[in-house]
Amino acid sequence: MRITQVTAEVRAVAEVAEFYRSVLGLPVDRRGGNTVDVTIGATTMQFVENPGSVTDHHFAMTVPSNKFAQAKNWLAERTALLSTDEGDEFECSPSWNARSVYFDGPDRSVLELIVRRDLPNQTSGTFTGADLLAVSEVGVATPDVTRQVALLAEAGILPYGVEPGIDFAPVGDIEGMLIVVTSGRTWFPRSDRVAVVSPLSLVAESHVAGTVSLAGESGSLKLISAP
Repeated sequence: MRITQVTAEVRAVAEVAEFYRSVLGLPVDRRGGNTVDVTIGATTMQFVENPGSVTDHHFAMTVPSNKFAQAKNWLAERTALLSTDEGDEFECSPSWNARSVYFDGPDRSVLELIVRRDLPNQTSGTFTGADLLAVSEVGVATPDVTRQVALLAEAGILPYGVEPGIDFAPVGDIEGMLIVVTSGRTWFPRSDRVAVVSPLSLVAESHVAGTVSLAGESGSLKLISAP
């Protein structure tokens, strides 16, 4: 599942635009007063301002499988990395064969750079913002994780890597997935960033076509059959 577009509500688009432009050096298009588009590789992130929004978002961006160390150094020059007592690099579930670094994004978001070692996405040269290849994880808060996982499974989008839990379930594949969590759950590694049900719409290329309700029916995932 290749995530090509994400539309999410944020409290202040000016803050979002400034962060992605100035810190990550990404193309930003301010479309009118309350909407901004950010291009992250193959994914367009559309942020819509709603000052009353209460959720904190989580997004992960894939980096080339041969450039994790470069990506980490590049990021650390621009913003502080998040850490725990175990350090500031995190090995994912063995079945994922992936490694991550986390950092605070704009509008109380928790962002992640992740290398997925099984993807053939190596690039040459020194790491730059152009090596942020795509958004490959989107956090989705829901009132009922089990029901959300079942709806996605009916559409052919299955759990990935680990057995779904009652409050946490990755669903999708190595190229793109939803991190489905119970509303009120915090985003690792922060303890003060909380996922709350909010409108969230995605478009993704997949092996199937159709539309699935997300976030307690306040959002949707549109699947387009890939050629």
